[in-house]
Amino acid sequence: MRQTLVLNASFEPLSTVSLRRAVVLVMQDKAVIEQEHAGLRIRAANVEMAVPRIIRLCRYVRVPFRQRAPWSRRGVLVRDRHRCAYCGRRATTVDHVLPRSRGGADSWLNTVAACAADNHRKADRTPQEAGMQLLTQPFEPTPADALLLALALGGRDRGREQAPEWLAVPAA
Repeated sequence: MRQTLVLNASFEPLSTVSLRRAVVLVMQDKAVIEQEHAGLRIRAANVEMAVPRIIRLCRYVRVPFRQRAPWSRRGVLVRDRHRCAYCGRRATTVDHVLPRSRGGADSWLNTVAACAADNHRKADRTPQEAGMQLLTQPFEPTPADALLLALALGGRDRGREQAPEWLAVPAA
């Protein structure tokens, strides 16, 4: 099922909702469509509308301030765009820069996406000990950036639609 990004009235990302929920919000005039899926339409007895990709709420919703994006393996893979931090090939695993056996934590700054071969080759060592170099440095995304990356709106990969320039996540 398609996910739709929900923006606050101030254009800040809030969350994602199902396509069904997005259509209901638009039909109830609680939200407007900011970006639609190209060529896709929803048809009903009395209504025809574009399939929303990004919607914006008409009224501002106050949300508690969230300082940090929660860490997850999927989040690390999405942050690094499924590219190995050591060789640049497709990544399927998460590697700890400082291994967990040496006190390395599950955190944004200690984990990178890695292909299985490089993860196995590095094993229980630091990249310096294994003679490997990181192509990209790990970073901690903001909660809004993590949301946009998870929706593939900030990516530059082939086959993915681009977000409007006012919403896109800068390349890391």
